[in-house]
Order: sequence, then C-alpha cells, then structure tokens
Amino acid sequence: MTLKDLNKIEPQDINQNPFTLIDDYWFLLSAGNLSAFNTMTASWGGMGILWNRPVVFCFVRPHRYTYKFMEANEFFTMSFFDESHRDALNYCGKVSGKNNDKMKATGLKPFESPDGSIFYEQAKLMLECRKLYFSDIIPEHFMAQSINKNYPKKDYHRMYIGEITSCFSKLR
Repeated sequence: MTLKDLNKIEPQDINQNPFTLIDDYWFLLSAGNLSAFNTMTASWGGMGILWNRPVVFCFVRPHRYTYKFMEANEFFTMSFFDESHRDALNYCGKVSGKNNDKMKATGLKPFESPDGSIFYEQAKLMLECRKLYFSDIIPEHFMAQSINKNYPKKDYHRMYIGEITSCFSKLR
C-alpha cells in the first residue's frame, strides 16, 4: 500500500465522533520510522483546535517503550482501525515492542507516512502529527482526587500535543 491508495482529507472532514474513535475503537500511537519505531495501543487522548491549529493530544507513561521514540522524534502518528483488528490492538497494548516483534505477531503492515513516520495498511484513518508541546502529569494539580486511582504505581503520563500535519482515510 502507498499513499496513492488513500484519500487525503482535512482534519475537519473526519466524519467520525472522536469520543468513539478514541475510547471505543482505540488507536495505535506510533513514533519513529521504518528502520526503528514502536507502537502502542492507546485509548486516552483527544482532538480539537489549539493555538489556531488542528491538534491531537495523547498520553504515554515513561516506562513504555514507545516513550523513547516519542521523545526522539518530531512526528508521531495515530492510526485507527475497524473492529476486525481488535486482537492486534489488544496485543500491541499488552506486549512490549522492546523484546517482541509486534508487526510479525499481529500481521500489521507498516508503511511510510508523508514525513517518514509510520502508517499501517490495515488502518481506516491515519493522522500524522508534529509535536508542539509536552507536559508531565502533576498529581498535585488533580482537581478530583479520584483520578489518582489511575496511578497506583505513581507512574504519571507525559501528555503530548501534536499538530495534525496530514490526515488520510481509506478510499471507499
């Protein structure tokens, strides 16, 4: 598959509810390039407008293998799949890419995005994003203390905000 097989769209033309895309379908968060990358399943994040730009925000815990790739690269991608790929998403969320070949185990087929990041042949929607900002979650800033239940190991996420630089969907 190449970019020619995809339909380039504007972020505002994404016709799916971001709450459904992120929370129900999940996504693969990937950073790196074809020679060295990692991906992880995520279900926390969002889409919107910030600083007059279309943006996404996502979260990665520092102990995740993907974290080092997020830190080392200017771009990251968010890839959304249909329900038929739930097993692959489950695997990529539970197994570290540090010692396992996630692509071999899941059958996912990566290819290069416009800026050299990672897209997947099986994805139905792919967003490439340039990092604009990061911030570490600071527990003292929680306004609702019940949020702490998400961090029993005190392994707080780093939040990344990325500008959507390209957006592709499968041709129909």
